[in-house]
Amino acid sequence: MTQATLSPAEQLFQIINSFWTSRAVYVAAKLGLADFVQDGPKTAAELAVATGTHAPSLYRLLRALASTGLFLEDEQGRFAATPLGDALRSGVPGSLRATAISELGEDHYDAWRDVLQSVKTGEIAFDHHFGMPVWEYYAQNPEVAKVFNESMSGLTRSIEDAVVQSCDFASARTVVDVGGGQGTFLAAILKANPTAKGLLFDAPQVVAGEQNRLGAEGLNGRLEAVGGDFFESVPTGGDIYTLKWIIHDWDDAKSVAILQNCHRAMARGGRLLLVESVIPPRNEPSLGKFMDLNMLVMTGGRERTEEEFRTLLAAAGFRLTRVIATPSPVSVIEAVREED
Repeated sequence: MTQATLSPAEQLFQIINSFWTSRAVYVAAKLGLADFVQDGPKTAAELAVATGTHAPSLYRLLRALASTGLFLEDEQGRFAATPLGDALRSGVPGSLRATAISELGEDHYDAWRDVLQSVKTGEIAFDHHFGMPVWEYYAQNPEVAKVFNESMSGLTRSIEDAVVQSCDFASARTVVDVGGGQGTFLAAILKANPTAKGLLFDAPQVVAGEQNRLGAEGLNGRLEAVGGDFFESVPTGGDIYTLKWIIHDWDDAKSVAILQNCHRAMARGGRLLLVESVIPPRNEPSLGKFMDLNMLVMTGGRERTEEEFRTLLAAAGFRLTRVIATPSPVSVIEAVREED
């Protein structure tokens, strides 16, 4: 049955039980099932041996996921890879395996149990559930943090081409990526703009070792990784400062503090590029509207409308010049520094 032929109750039931699908995807990602079928179809029994699971139960999981297109069951009861399922493979371009584990695993999923608490009180659900902010939790749980960082890199790869091709970096001399994580986005900018240099800036434990890894990608001499705290300062002298999925993590006061540090550090005539969702008006569908709920649950931040970005940037000494739509769920909010 198509969505158009479903009754309102049937459509609502699909929405209600959609978490069944997402949790099944989590199990497939955690077990690495897509990796085991990349070289050919396997039976549930074969996959159970490889993953240390109960074969009849694993078959039921695979059968359900095959109905969504993640795997393909043949007449011999073997499960094969599909283009959709390939996105759960490890170490391939565009892989969302780490994203599935991070978003549907122990930290995000458990925090969402307390979303009602957030709606009732405005408190951060993660803090209420775990007794500490998410960034402190990651600092105390490095293995969980590693999966989260890999998740962000995977999500970045899914949108980086759309963003890089939509923006003009041709005149860039030094691009400073503030909160740039593992450097995936900055590396994409530098590869597309061979005369530019880059500076990757994030917490010391995040950028540790990234200099060597990015050097192996052919960026030696063009990229430097620096650790620090963007609430205290950011590296000086860049003519383009990029912040991808950073400002949405924070409330207005903390966002302004980060942006003011960028303003102070930026060369005259520089540009600021925020890669974020821009919330459309009223009933228009938008992934950003649900990402906004995720910010309420996880960090206390928020997604913003164009006007809210304009106000936020003005408070930090910037003038919003344009919002650049990209063929992806994110836009680029471009701003220039208002000179003192």
